[in-house]
Amino acid sequence: MSDTAVGTGQEYDAAPYLPARGGLAAYRRAAAGCRGCPLFENATTTVFGRGDSHARVLLVGEQPGDQEDRKGEAFVGPAGRLLAKALRDAGIDEESAYLTNAVKHFKFTQSGPGKRRIHKAPSLREMTACRPWLEAELRLVDPKVVVVLGATAGKAVLGRSFRVGADRGALLPLPGVDGGPQVVATLHPSAVLRADDREAAYAGLVADLRVAAGAL
Repeated sequence: MSDTAVGTGQEYDAAPYLPARGGLAAYRRAAAGCRGCPLFENATTTVFGRGDSHARVLLVGEQPGDQEDRKGEAFVGPAGRLLAKALRDAGIDEESAYLTNAVKHFKFTQSGPGKRRIHKAPSLREMTACRPWLEAELRLVDPKVVVVLGATAGKAVLGRSFRVGADRGALLPLPGVDGGPQVVATLHPSAVLRADDREAAYAGLVADLRVAAGAL
C-alpha cells in the first residue's frame, strides 16, 4: 500500500508544505494549508503551537483534542487547563512557555452526525508525516528544555523505543542534536484526568515538571 495522503496523490509528508523561510508566524500560516496526511480531511483546522517564540521550555503533546480542533489553539480543553495548573504548581510560567503537539490535526472516531468525537491515537505514518512541523518549531523556538507529554509525544521526540514508565522524570538528551535542549518525559495531562488515583497521578506530573523547572 502506498503511503499517499487520501485524495491528494502525495506521499505522507508535510515537508513540501513548509515555507522556505520565516519565523513561527510564517510556519503557522503555512501549516493551515497542510495536506501532508489524510488527517486534514476531517479535522476542522490545523492546530499549530502557541506561546513565547523564545521560550526556554517547550512542551509537546500528542495531538489536538476536540476543543482545540474547534478553537484552533493548542491545550485549551480540560487537559490544557490541568496542565496550566500543574505548570504553576511546578514553578513554570505558562506565559513564557511554548506548547505544541506532535500531530497538528485532530484524529477521531464518530458513530454518527452530531455524536461525540472520540480521540483516536495517530499512526506512526501520520506522526512521521507531521514531524517536519515539530522539527521546525524546535529549531525556531530553540528551548533549553523540552517536556514530552505522554507516549506519542515521547516517541516523536525521543524515538520508537521510548516508554513513559521507564523514561519519565529524568533529564535526557535530544537525539541527534549535540548541545541541544534536554528532554523531560512525563504523563499527558489527559492521562491524569483518566487515572483512578487522580491525586497521585497529578502529583507525579508536577514532580516531573519540577525536574524541567530545575533545568531552566
